[in-house]
Amino acid sequence: MTENLSARNCPNCKSTVATVLEEYSYNEWNVAACDSCSMLYLKNPPTYKDLEKTFGWETTFREEDSRRAKKRGPIKHLARAIRELNYSLRSDDNVRYRRILGSGRILDVGCGDTVRWKPPFIPFGIEISKALALSANKKMHPLGGECRQGSGAETIWEFEKNYFDNIMMHSYLEHEINVSKILNGAYQCLKPGGKIFVRVPNFNSLNRRISKSNWPGMRYPDHVNYFTVRTLRSVANNAGFNFKLHNKHKIWVDDNIQALFIKPIKN
Repeated sequence: MTENLSARNCPNCKSTVATVLEEYSYNEWNVAACDSCSMLYLKNPPTYKDLEKTFGWETTFREEDSRRAKKRGPIKHLARAIRELNYSLRSDDNVRYRRILGSGRILDVGCGDTVRWKPPFIPFGIEISKALALSANKKMHPLGGECRQGSGAETIWEFEKNYFDNIMMHSYLEHEINVSKILNGAYQCLKPGGKIFVRVPNFNSLNRRISKSNWPGMRYPDHVNYFTVRTLRSVANNAGFNFKLHNKHKIWVDDNIQALFIKPIKN
């Protein structure tokens, strides 16, 4: 039987008071808006234990994608095809992220079984799914790194202080129940001047305003946070990071927010 955290506080301001939004909730999963800071989040998410198996990404992604495919009209099918073509034409991830992040030890939180990194990056990962973590670890070891299995918010504290040059949270923070704990852990194991590249669904996007509850960023129950630029900046600042929006030029039409959380260099 699925456990849940029905008394979950706001992941941004920690308020306990929130209003459930029926139009964005689904079955037993209650999406709520914080009455204090307007952050949207899943009020009753599954536990980490459930996410390891029952609601693992490799399972829920296929189920949710199939559900949405049945609702897509010809315009949305065309938009999806254009996005996939764009992904195939863009530069190699290793080249693209090196321009943004540099090189060195990089921790990919929620990496799945994908290793994005080649030299001069040294890849490390954290993955909650046992099957995906095992697969990723086998790929990272020959490159000088490793993948540890567990929840991001718990496992990140196992690494030494100032150990990583950079951290990747690509399509991760929307899944994390304990946002403040993962970001505080990232702050302690990241070198001063190091960067976290963050990519999350953009709740203020034009597509979400049009599609509403059919927006692809709504996923149940593994998307537990729904960020805007304002709330993403707030959680970054709360953990001590400077915030830089990476896709500012197209943010109003982009379904995702791409940003850098930068650890200050203190004198």
